[in-house]
Amino acid sequence: MSLATIRDLAIILLAVESLLVGVVLILLVWQMASLSRMLRQEIKPILESVRETMGSVRGTTTLISETVVAPLARTAGVITALGVLLRLLRRGRK
Repeated sequence: MSLATIRDLAIILLAVESLLVGVVLILLVWQMASLSRMLRQEIKPILESVRETMGSVRGTTTLISETVVAPLARTAGVITALGVLLRLLRRGRK
């Protein structure tokens, strides 16, 4: 084999490799576009579900705060005030 034949074969192999790399890159870009499109379609419903859940949690938290926590805090305040009042009355008797 002559040097010119080896050179020609190397050029042909490099050209075929370049074509294959180009095809693979095109497929990769196409797959990335498909993935991006799929993620956009899947994430929107998930975000809507999260928004609905957050609204529900916010409502539940408000309800619990108004119906349980606030009355308990008021009751604890009244009990504390009564305890202080009783201690003051006991000190006054002594």
